[in-house]
Amino acid sequence: MGAPRDIGTFAVADYLVFAGMLLISAAIGVYYAFAGGGQQTSKDFLMGGRRMTAVPVALSLTASFMSAVTVLGTPSEVYRYGAVFCVFAITYALVVLLSAEVFLPVFYKLGITSTYEYLELRFNKYIRLCGTILFIVQTILYTGIVIYAPALALNQVTGFDLWGAVVATGVVCTFYCTMGGLKAVVWTDVFQVGIMVAGFSSVIIQSTLVQGGINKIVNDSYHGGRLNFWDFNPNPLQRHTFWTIIIGGTFTWTTIYGVNQSQVQRYISCKNRFHAKMSLYINLIGLWAILACAVLCGLALYSRYHDCDPWTAKKVSALDQLMPYLVLDIFRNHPGLPGLFVACAYSGTLSTVSSSINALAAVTVEDLIKPYFRSLSEKTLSWISKGTSILYGALCIGMAALASLMGALLQAALSIFGMVGGPLLGLFSLGILVPFANSIGAFVGLVAGFIISLWVGIGAQLYPPLPERTLPLRLDTYGCNMTNLDSQGNWTTTTEMPFSASTLQMRDVERTPLMDNWYSLSYLYFSTIGTLVTLLVGIIVSLLTGGRRQNIDDKFLLTKEDFLSNFNFLKREKSILNHQPYGNEDGGIFNPAFNHIEMNYSENSGKTLESRF
Repeated sequence: MGAPRDIGTFAVADYLVFAGMLLISAAIGVYYAFAGGGQQTSKDFLMGGRRMTAVPVALSLTASFMSAVTVLGTPSEVYRYGAVFCVFAITYALVVLLSAEVFLPVFYKLGITSTYEYLELRFNKYIRLCGTILFIVQTILYTGIVIYAPALALNQVTGFDLWGAVVATGVVCTFYCTMGGLKAVVWTDVFQVGIMVAGFSSVIIQSTLVQGGINKIVNDSYHGGRLNFWDFNPNPLQRHTFWTIIIGGTFTWTTIYGVNQSQVQRYISCKNRFHAKMSLYINLIGLWAILACAVLCGLALYSRYHDCDPWTAKKVSALDQLMPYLVLDIFRNHPGLPGLFVACAYSGTLSTVSSSINALAAVTVEDLIKPYFRSLSEKTLSWISKGTSILYGALCIGMAALASLMGALLQAALSIFGMVGGPLLGLFSLGILVPFANSIGAFVGLVAGFIISLWVGIGAQLYPPLPERTLPLRLDTYGCNMTNLDSQGNWTTTTEMPFSASTLQMRDVERTPLMDNWYSLSYLYFSTIGTLVTLLVGIIVSLLTGGRRQNIDDKFLLTKEDFLSNFNFLKREKSILNHQPYGNEDGGIFNPAFNHIEMNYSENSGKTLESRF
């Protein structure tokens, strides 16, 4: 079947660019395996020795947040549903603010490695175990999607071997995670975020040149209804509106930035709390930049194909393949640049998968091994950390096979975080914000939130909402000059993204009020429901089971001192620096995780820690 336009193919230069990105990523892992004496302890391996600074951690947070799901999914989202996605810029700001001012202060002052360690300190070891298991399941599922996304798109459009690409991604990630630990993860992320920006920028610049200027792109998007920035419809059943993105999006992404081990592990590895907070705020600038690039690419996609949609014309089998299709189209006379975009997509994959593997190793060692095998040495724990990295790398590659059944990638990824992350966010919020919450309330609240989230999330996958809820915008083919389109081809222009077998059920199954209301809820609200149900049930059960009679240490709660300390950090850090028990070449480590070292030193010298001040 002939293409609407002649598109290029992958050349040797493209494979070389892509291979170069993989080799440099692997080389960074090798370097940090041996730099500074290597990974001597589990803290070195999992937390970078807690000496990280704000800028590389900020770039790492941005890179792992912006996976291949973003590189491929967001432009096609804008192409299909319009630029209302831009409202996420406000959501990101709210998420960073909540993470930096509510969750970070509590996690940081406790000096923990695993966020789920907090759940045992605040509640009990069984709640911690529940949180750990939910995180492991959620992360492996999500990582499977992240590995599968670029491999599928490349396979369909460029002929890249699907499972060869899946295995290559998983193996490279596992290699540099196992060799270099968190330092390797962070510094490969710094390199990869540069590749992502370069890939996006090249597409935007070339699209602007090919289409005859930015004004042409904006004009086409305006006439195609893609500049629909503001939709204030309060209906929670509509897929994307200002309110679903602000409210639902904030809950969804706070589950990632506020309490998810993959992100929290990075910023609590910083050498002091100021660097930890700054890493989040600097990262916000990166999030805005990547979002702007992705939305511009989506508008460029629409401008290029506004009169000849490749999806309706069956030139691509899924919307997530549109970006690689565009790249081969506009760069057909520029060998190497398609490879740069592929490297861009894969950089997103590598950064997210490596972060996931490192976080999975951290929670396994801290939550499942250390508490039960206390006699293990740090050297042994370091080797166990590396072994678990290899194990989880293999598991994530295996889970990529399941991702092929998940449907639209961006929505599937966010749905997983919503269904599992929402109840976990509610659990942590209960501990940090509700002084009278007890372990019984926490457990019952978590179970209730999880059941409700799974009910709506799985129901929405089995019985996806009809187009009148999702409001896809019109796609046209009048400019294709093709004779092989039939009525079914035109029918797809007004339907939702394909959900494999589920698409057939949309029309064949008799719709019930449950399907048209509860299961049609915007996917962004899955997390909101899970969080609020967990909080509400947890509060009620805690009150009924004597929660008000317990005495909780303030260090497990968010206090006004945590907020006021934002204004005197310079004074406090100077005080700590001048009284460090051990000198430090890089200006001192103020991370609370080292407090036990100070205490031991003080005891051994016959002094209390307080006597040093």
